[in-house]
Amino acid sequence: MNSLIDTSRPLAEQNSKLLKIIQALMDRVEQDTGSNAAAYAQFERAVLLEDQVRARTSELEEALSLLNSSNVNLEAARSDMFNAIEAIEEGFALFNDQNTLVMTNSRFCSALPDVKAELASDATLEEFVALVAKSNHIVLPPDTTSEEWAVNRLALHENAHTVFNVAIANDLWWQVSSHRTDDGSTVIMQTDVTDIIRTERLERDKLLDDQARMIKATLDHLNQAVAIFDSDLRLIGWNQSLSSFLSLSRKRITMGSSFSGMVTTLQSSFGPENRASLMMLEAWVAKTTKKRALSFELTSKGGQILDAFVRSMPDNGFVISLSDVSAERTAARLLEKSNETLELRVSERTWELQEALDSAKRANASKTRFVAAASHDLLQPLSAAKLYLAAIDGDKNTETVNKAEEALISVEGIIEDLLEISKLDSGVASLELCDFPISTIMDSLINDFSTIAAQQNLELRYVPSDLVVHSDPSYLRRILQNLISNAIRYTDTGKILIGVRRNGGSARIEVWDTGRGISESDQTIIFDEFQRLEAKASASEGMGLGLAIVERACQQLNHQIQVWSVLGTGSGFFVNVPISRNKFTKTAPIEPMQSDFKSLRDRNLIVLLVENDALLRRAMTTVLEKWGVTVLGADTSKMSYDLINELGIIPDAMIVDYQLDDGGDGVVLARQMLAENPQIATRIISANRSAELRQKCRDAGLELLLKPVDPQRLIDFLLGIGN
Repeated sequence: MNSLIDTSRPLAEQNSKLLKIIQALMDRVEQDTGSNAAAYAQFERAVLLEDQVRARTSELEEALSLLNSSNVNLEAARSDMFNAIEAIEEGFALFNDQNTLVMTNSRFCSALPDVKAELASDATLEEFVALVAKSNHIVLPPDTTSEEWAVNRLALHENAHTVFNVAIANDLWWQVSSHRTDDGSTVIMQTDVTDIIRTERLERDKLLDDQARMIKATLDHLNQAVAIFDSDLRLIGWNQSLSSFLSLSRKRITMGSSFSGMVTTLQSSFGPENRASLMMLEAWVAKTTKKRALSFELTSKGGQILDAFVRSMPDNGFVISLSDVSAERTAARLLEKSNETLELRVSERTWELQEALDSAKRANASKTRFVAAASHDLLQPLSAAKLYLAAIDGDKNTETVNKAEEALISVEGIIEDLLEISKLDSGVASLELCDFPISTIMDSLINDFSTIAAQQNLELRYVPSDLVVHSDPSYLRRILQNLISNAIRYTDTGKILIGVRRNGGSARIEVWDTGRGISESDQTIIFDEFQRLEAKASASEGMGLGLAIVERACQQLNHQIQVWSVLGTGSGFFVNVPISRNKFTKTAPIEPMQSDFKSLRDRNLIVLLVENDALLRRAMTTVLEKWGVTVLGADTSKMSYDLINELGIIPDAMIVDYQLDDGGDGVVLARQMLAENPQIATRIISANRSAELRQKCRDAGLELLLKPVDPQRLIDFLLGIGN
């Protein structure tokens, strides 16, 4: 094709020619526009629309691609969530904010197949609860209908978080937890806790069996025959002497025997002359109100005389004890007859009476020694148990361990109360009267009980006193401790006020409370043993010996005690203690040393432990070694010397039991070792609480730690070595 421009021509000429060509073309276009303008405009719009459609199509395709990608991710997340829910061991269900079922896993309601079969995918929470309440596999609580259970379950749903246990057939247990989410949905988890429940049940049964065996062994050591009946008048406990006292075969005395059957046996064995006494016993048992102890005598056809003593128990059961007093009654009759005989007969019968009285005294002393020995033997394993509990790591201190420790402390208190009652009744309680400021007792008691009162939202107020009194500090503290403890226990709201005021030559210590009060009729029995105004109180809260100890201790100390009370208003207990006429110099208190386990471990102490009880020795060794102390264990005096000589080591401290198997005296052993190595820190340990042992330790310059050994006092002793 020939070019419109001759490129060989000058550039200016070429440009000029191009401009003319362009102008000619523009003129031609303008001429054609008039006739084809509409067509061109439509064409132009079509082109623009095509571009817009193409752009919108591209955007739509991109959006669809993003949507497909999101759907894939959503399905993957949903699948992961379902897999995670299905993988957990608990049953899982989710209800939305309208209480409609959204999803469950396969384990949900697995133990309730009838519920699982009827549960719709969109069921409401109310429908679900109704199905569970009517299920054949759920075990409802006693005296509870399915409708009542459903109402109670829906009421729990009002809480944001709730946890409860459900019994399932075949001795299965679920723990059901319900949690409200931030968007109002509800998550329900069903956890199988059957193994936990069964384990706790076995442990509880084992503990009850151990306690029953201990009680049985104690009863069999008594000289009296004992029979224990529950509130349904069924025999639940007895000792071996019962069959011999009643001249019955042991096969005829069985668990659950009725009280009426025992009365029938007594009527046939002891004859019609005892009918009045047995009718009085039946009337006493049938009485539903509070009743004082009952005492009467029975005479058998063979002439045996039994002294019967009946006392009610806190659970509305009762205990009957029978003592053979034939010898005592025979001696009394002979004494009466001796008044009608010659002087020789009088002298002879008087001698026989003296023998009977001596026998009675020996029996009483034997009983006191038995109680003391039994308390000693029981306190040994209790001490070991407390030390073993102290050795458990903090992260292993479960609720069960804490409850076990509380139970041991409770048993320890009961044993000490029984021992104290025995000592006070027998008149062997040793009093150490001295002059001391009443504040030395009151201040520590207020510190001890302030926290307890605060936990019960009670106000504990104390008016300090600087009076100096003359009494036994230990027994006076025990008296006031029981009075303050009772005031807090029987006060639901309000306050307890404690103060001391002058009352002539006495200091009148007063304990007031705004509690439930004591009726006038009950005020005559509150100082009796085993009397508690709360029939439903548990044994861990005491056995009703507190006020009995208070009364007997006040009698021994010659301190007058008074009571004022109005039912529903409150009570006041007042103890009058002689005011000392001597001047008393107050000494600065010694601040207790803080326990520091790390410091104890860094010191690498060596302790010689001399303890004849193997269980307690192992327990103390476990605790001491846990604290970083090296223990050299021995059970006799000879073994102690042999161990020291063989190892050639002088221990940093000695912990020596007072009573040793080889007849050794722990105080004597300690003094002999200290004579050779006076630098050894030493403590005597014993369950013997007698004043004689305390004085013996003081004379030897040794401190006594009572069993059960308090781990805190043991730590303080070890930390104080060398300081």
